[in-house]
Amino acid sequence: ANQDGFDRKILLYETPTMEWEPSTVYRFNDMVAALRVMYTDGIANKYFYMGDESPNGHIYGLVNIAAFLAQSLKETIKYNACDENSWDLVDGGYPLSNSCGQLGQSYQDYTCSASEAHMECPVKIDMEITATTNAKWWGAPAPLFCGPTSKYPFTGYWDHSKDCNNPWADPPLSCEDYVGQKGGGFNNESPHPNSSGRTDVEGCCFWGRGVIQTTGICNFGKLNYYLGARAAEEGRESRYPDINFCEQPDAICASQEHKELKWIAGMFYWVESLQSYDSDGWNYIEELKSFVDNGMSGNNFIDAVSGIVNRGCHNPPCASGSVDGSYERASNFLKVLTELDLV
Repeated sequence: ANQDGFDRKILLYETPTMEWEPSTVYRFNDMVAALRVMYTDGIANKYFYMGDESPNGHIYGLVNIAAFLAQSLKETIKYNACDENSWDLVDGGYPLSNSCGQLGQSYQDYTCSASEAHMECPVKIDMEITATTNAKWWGAPAPLFCGPTSKYPFTGYWDHSKDCNNPWADPPLSCEDYVGQKGGGFNNESPHPNSSGRTDVEGCCFWGRGVIQTTGICNFGKLNYYLGARAAEEGRESRYPDINFCEQPDAICASQEHKELKWIAGMFYWVESLQSYDSDGWNYIEELKSFVDNGMSGNNFIDAVSGIVNRGCHNPPCASGSVDGSYERASNFLKVLTELDLV
């Protein structure tokens, strides 16, 4: 693969003026660095699948990368976002408690199964974190944040219609809530619950981060258990011994030393949830090989993958609904396969 081609033609985001530009968050070199970690070291003896020794083996690996990127481009790269954006509009405003969960979710309650419960992060009520990235359209909500109720007894909402940039006002108004703000502003006059009823942001530090939005105390806990400070503290090999992903989940987006983390977090999800997917006669690795061996035509394979990522099943519509952006995900897949000279 050509680095310049990927950075200029694949890893693009859509600007507020509907133009496409190279992402400043997701870059080819960081992706390759993450692949090296996930292919050579892996996590818990699980590795990013890069093919096998068969005649089509290397193509299997490249198609796995293309499927991963097809989803990543839709989930985060097109928004130039590492941290989850506040997007769940409730009663005309974006609740500041969206950091706790959107669409009725509660991220701090995303616990592990009983067999893996020992890995999950504890919820510490005194944690304070502000997201590194956020959307930049006119009126876009400020970065998500969390903090104790002793500091934030309640939270209001983000008013996306507020005009904060008016140099002719008396006194003059300017947008100062975040860098690049063009409109909108905080309204903390009264509590404004999110879709699950929360008005506080205590313990709400586990919103989605990284290229496929790693979310919740189980997923961050697993990163810490296998890759971070906890592994080192317990005498196991650790790739990032100085990063406690439970206390510093923002390292995924904020680290300048380890920019590959935003990719690794997504690849860990991919290894755990996609490469191991085997349900009702549909096995991810077998279907990937079949797609390659039969000429890489049609959208059945990538549509099934999109269903797993977006809705949790390979044959959408699932119980949770239809896939968001199915056509776009399939188009992304074809674009990456073309850049890889596979079609």
